[in-house]
Parts: sequence; C-alpha cells; structure tokens
Amino acid sequence: MGKLFLFMLLPSPIHQVSFRGKSLFVKRDDLIDPFVSGNKWRKLKYILQDAAQKHKNHLITFGGTYSNHLLATAAAAAKNHLRTTAFVRGEEVNNPVLSLCKLFGMQLHFVDRKSYKNKKALFEQHYSGNNDTYFIDEGGASKEATRGCAEIIDELKENFDYIFCAAGTGTTAAGLLEGINKQQLPTELHVIPVLKGGDFMKAEIANYVNDLSKLRLHFDYHFGGYAKTTPELITFIKDFTGSTGILLDPIYTGKMCYAIFDLIAKGIIKKEAKILMLHTGGLFGILGKIDEFG
Repeated sequence: MGKLFLFMLLPSPIHQVSFRGKSLFVKRDDLIDPFVSGNKWRKLKYILQDAAQKHKNHLITFGGTYSNHLLATAAAAAKNHLRTTAFVRGEEVNNPVLSLCKLFGMQLHFVDRKSYKNKKALFEQHYSGNNDTYFIDEGGASKEATRGCAEIIDELKENFDYIFCAAGTGTTAAGLLEGINKQQLPTELHVIPVLKGGDFMKAEIANYVNDLSKLRLHFDYHFGGYAKTTPELITFIKDFTGSTGILLDPIYTGKMCYAIFDLIAKGIIKKEAKILMLHTGGLFGILGKIDEFG
C-alpha cells in the first residue's frame, strides 16, 4: 500500500470559483490522481488495505462499459502489483475506458445483464475456493469505502452551510454524512442521485449512518436516468467549464452542479450560503458522451 500514497495529491485542494453571479467552493478530488481520482480513491483506500491484510492479491470487481470504478481499480492495483479481473455488464464492446483498464492489466469478462445482477453468485461461480481473490462490489460500495469518504470532512479547515455531492450508490454520501456527524458540524449534506428512481438511496445511506437529520436528497436532476443527458445539461456543462476552467462530466458532477444553481434560482438554497461542491472526478465518463458536446 505504501507505494500508492506516493502518487496521490492529498489533501485535495479547494478552489473558489464564480459562476452566474454566485461564488462557489469546489473540493477538487478530481486532482488526486489522473486515473484513481475523486471518490474512487477514497473508496479504494481501505479496501486495498483490507485486501493486503488478508493477503489477497487478485481483486475481483464489477462495472459498466464506461465505469470509472473499473479504471480506478485497475490503476490502483497495478501500482500495488495486484491482479484485477472485472465482470462487465452487457455485451462485449471496445471503448477507450476499457482499453485503459486492459493497459493496466485488468482482465475483462462480459456478462449478460441478468447474470450481472447477482454479483456474489458470479464471484462464487468463478472463484469459489480461490484464496487469492478479493470481492469488491460495484462502485466499491462497502463500509471501508464510507470510512475513506468520511476523511474528506477531516480535510476541511472551515465550515460550510451546505456540502453537495452526486450519488450513484450512496456510498460517498454516507461517508460524508458520517464525517459531518462525527465532527458535529452544522453543515447540511445535499445529495443529487444521478439515476431515475433514486428513492432507494436514503435506505442505502441508512445502512451505514444512523443519524440522517442533516441529509437532504434531491431526486429531480437525473435528466432521464443514469448516463442520460439533455441538451440543457450539455449546454450548462460547457458554460461552466468555459467560465471556470473546471471540467465536469455529464454522468455525475455535471448533474450535481446544475442542481446547485437550479436550487438557488428556485430559492430553495440561499444564494448567499457558503456552498462546497465535491468534485468526485469521473471525468472519463465524458468519453462516452463526447459527440453530444459538438
């Protein structure tokens, strides 16, 4: 594990930007590492430590065809001389993200969507009795992951009225909330689920955190569902990136940032509030949508 830390920009910096007349603070976890960036490093940190303590040298994980988690796991494992295998959801395809995974030494197995739903069964089917393998759930979801994400709060040197983050599984949000509660901060955590039907996320977060009193979920910013976009969202991302120099992706951070300014415009969030936006990286997600940016 020691070698991996040498590549990390930690603590990640906080940049203040102005957009549409509003000052905003951005926690730049996207700068932690080119490939193990954002919440992916936070999630993997203690997972990799646990694997090392258990003397496991072959990481088995899961993801979609443009999964930043797969790429981050492949890169982190390569830096630590570990093997990686991924079960990829859907029919076999080639794309830049999967090509990078393979360059980092990851073996890919494409599985149909029905089989993919039962990840534990896939793991047992292929690796039962193999003492070298270590199961990592999709996106790194685990108690170890929330522990790593909670450390984001430890890095803050000042208080904020609101912290915003995007969410796919709720693991990062759970870690942030755990950190806020632990330090007894007055901060509200505002979470933007990026997939349709994100109502389940509160229950997922509750699996890791008991006190949800400072949690706020906003379900109306999925733009049609996971990995779905609209021309309005694409235009917003182009405007924000062109004005601030901070690149957003259309899967996670773009939707979250759009939500912040829409909530301000609607008066739900006070314009004068001190807001920290967590940039969770995931910028390779742009590659799957690059044609939409013109």
